Amino acid sequence: MTLVLSQLFTGISIGAVLLLIALGLSLTFGQMNVINMAHGEFIMAGAYTVYVLQQVITSAGASLIVALPIAFAVAGAMGVLLEFLLIRRLYGRPLDTLLVTWGVALILQQAARDIFGAPNVQTRAPDLLTGSIHLPGGLVIASSRVFILVLALTAVAALTLVLKTTSLGRRIRAVVQNRDLAAVSGLATGRVDRLTFFIGSGLAGIAGVALTLIGPIGPAMGTNIIVNAFLVVVVGGIGQLKGTVIVAFALGILQSMVEYTTTVSVASVIVFIVIVAFLQWRPQGLFTLRTRSLA
Repeated sequence: MTLVLSQLFTGISIGAVLLLIALGLSLTFGQMNVINMAHGEFIMAGAYTVYVLQQVITSAGASLIVALPIAFAVAGAMGVLLEFLLIRRLYGRPLDTLLVTWGVALILQQAARDIFGAPNVQTRAPDLLTGSIHLPGGLVIASSRVFILVLALTAVAALTLVLKTTSLGRRIRAVVQNRDLAAVSGLATGRVDRLTFFIGSGLAGIAGVALTLIGPIGPAMGTNIIVNAFLVVVVGGIGQLKGTVIVAFALGILQSMVEYTTTVSVASVIVFIVIVAFLQWRPQGLFTLRTRSLA
């Protein structure tokens, strides 16, 4: 039982990481149909924010707390700039947005190499998050993983609250359901798109902060995780937040259970096969958006 619980929590912690990296992408991809390949570089920007702050703030705990809002603002500003300069000219052309944002991702990677160097760098984790939590029955849980899980659930709760209870959330949902009708009803869809991109990109920055707790950071870290983020969003259903949450944890648990009996590489292949098989059966994803559109 201890072994099963240990693997279960490992899967939940993997799912929390997947959820954080996919949460912002679910918002921007779902609303604007933009394939943003630079999303991983926004995560990288959030991670390097922690690295830069730790050069100024000697306390690892204080630097991590300060990094969360600053990383959100930095990555959000990068997203707004990308949307204003390029994306707004390419709405309705998802393949073009894929190519353009892929080019932007390469530029940002090279910029990171020029500024911080090509080798990966390591950040300091707060003492509180370097140990483990020992539970009855011999179950040991890494403190950093618990923090990431709490951070992911907090981000989901905050995003849900914004979408369900605020005027901005109502405007976002209106544009998601029917952009043309929202526009003729007087909504400034361009402003809504920009704010949505800011929130989605800012969430990527927070994910970058979380990733500094589980490994080194480097210019190519975005490339290594962007595919997983897209898989979670597509399988969960485009623009479906609840689908993103369920699929992130389901894939994390599946990955953990398969890894125990095989290897990391084999587990990744098996998970990918399961995803392909699921999309063959349900190509629209786990959940679909219900609209009044006749198209």
